[in-house]
Amino acid sequence: MLEKLLFGRYIQGSSYVHKMDPRAKLIGAFYFIVVIFLANNWSTYLAMALFTVLCVYLSDIPLKVFINGVKPLIWLILFTVILQILFTTGGESYFSFGVINITSFGLLNGAFIFMRFVLIIFMSTLLTLTTMPLSLTDAIESLLGPLKRFKVPVHELALMLSIALRFVPTLMDEASKIMNAQRARGVDFGEGNIIQQMKAVTPILVPLFVSSFNRADELANAMEARGYQGGEGRTKYRELNWQLRDTIAMLAFVALTALLFFLRN
Repeated sequence: MLEKLLFGRYIQGSSYVHKMDPRAKLIGAFYFIVVIFLANNWSTYLAMALFTVLCVYLSDIPLKVFINGVKPLIWLILFTVILQILFTTGGESYFSFGVINITSFGLLNGAFIFMRFVLIIFMSTLLTLTTMPLSLTDAIESLLGPLKRFKVPVHELALMLSIALRFVPTLMDEASKIMNAQRARGVDFGEGNIIQQMKAVTPILVPLFVSSFNRADELANAMEARGYQGGEGRTKYRELNWQLRDTIAMLAFVALTALLFFLRN
């Protein structure tokens, strides 16, 4: 059942990662995206992969859920990898035709980019699967709190990000329903050339956009009916609490960074 869950949908649990402060998870996810660019050889990427697998293990969520999170983006990843392979020069040349040049350096970079994309998606998926949207909103608002001195609408920014994350699985569900309805009417989305396939997607996009605008209007009316006035003077039902496990997690990221520097070429 869990393997069929969509990206961005919170899975309730009591694992180590679930119990972490959302601020720690948010900092860790962004820090991971930055530090992964320190990896430049097989040893460093192996260290990043083992660290990611450890985080997945500590979340008590099946690995198939994370693999399913990669599937919607696999074509974009492969397109980027192919461009890297075909147009990167350096190293031993295996094939050359005009501007196309397949080299050992290009193949190596393509493999590294593929691993980088997959690991980033895994860590981003881990954040959304183990953190409730409301908790994520509180974390963003807390971390951006100092910007309030410069009149930045921190609460509103956090609210918009939270709503966007919350509606990702909802819109994916809606798109799936529309596609099933179109298939029931005889539409084959995998038939024909690329132009015909793009035209077949149009009957999905139009009702999906209409549904999105309707949901946005309903949400605005619901917030107004409940007297929403922004973050000024509001109290919070859930208070964020930084604990020892969060400090240990941050130290693990620091240790990972030190290991990457040690293993770099």
